[in-house]
Amino acid sequence: MRLRPAFVASVVLPALLAALATAAAQEAPKPAPQAEDPTARPRARMVQRHLVERGIKDPRVLEAFRTVPRHKFLPPGTNRQAYDDESIPIGEGQTITPPYDVAFMTEVLAPKPTDVVYEVGTGSGYQSAILSRLVKDVYSVEIHKPLGERAAKVHKEVGYTNIHTRVGDGYEGWPEAAPFDAIIVTCAPQRIPQPLVDQLKEGGRMVIPLGDRFTQSVWLVTKKDGELVRKELKPTLFVPMTGKALKETAEPKAKPGDAAPKSDR
Repeated sequence: MRLRPAFVASVVLPALLAALATAAAQEAPKPAPQAEDPTARPRARMVQRHLVERGIKDPRVLEAFRTVPRHKFLPPGTNRQAYDDESIPIGEGQTITPPYDVAFMTEVLAPKPTDVVYEVGTGSGYQSAILSRLVKDVYSVEIHKPLGERAAKVHKEVGYTNIHTRVGDGYEGWPEAAPFDAIIVTCAPQRIPQPLVDQLKEGGRMVIPLGDRFTQSVWLVTKKDGELVRKELKPTLFVPMTGKALKETAEPKAKPGDAAPKSDR
């Protein structure tokens, strides 16, 4: 039987082309599966064991800890400890804060997506990295130049573009970016620095460790009607705040606004 040209063009040829396309697709090499992040499971274990089981509940905070690669913020040779709940030396006499303490202070700070936050003590850059997943912008100051420069480099490498860092004395705040919705301090002064009080918005929150080298507590401070109301939360131990805070510690008289805040225990 002879096939008519019209039949070939309308039926046979499309079927033939479809069969050839299917065969080509089957023979084409499949894209290689993406390699699994080897640190994802250790991070998940850290979140469950050291955060969830110890009372951290905020789902946004927990998700930030599941995604931020803590090992990137550690010195070489310490990656095996990255997801343990440990304080690890990072140079310049400073340490990276254990994950639970970072989570506790972050949750107490109650960060909102629209917040602009100021951090005293960039350190490794891990705390500001966590905050950057939760707020609009983070401004962070580090007094030790090598640490500040390294943290800024890591922030850039991991693509966290809403973190602004500089080297200087965090005691003075960041006046050009103030006022701040929230302030977090990752080193311990004996008094609340007055510039931080001045740069905190009305209704703003501050989480800060206060005390001497051996006896400290974490405090939640809120600004209400221009006055500070603070609540003592738990004992802690951070490196002391250096710079102007050390000089102020030697002064016998307290500074105005430091901190005769109202206490709400």
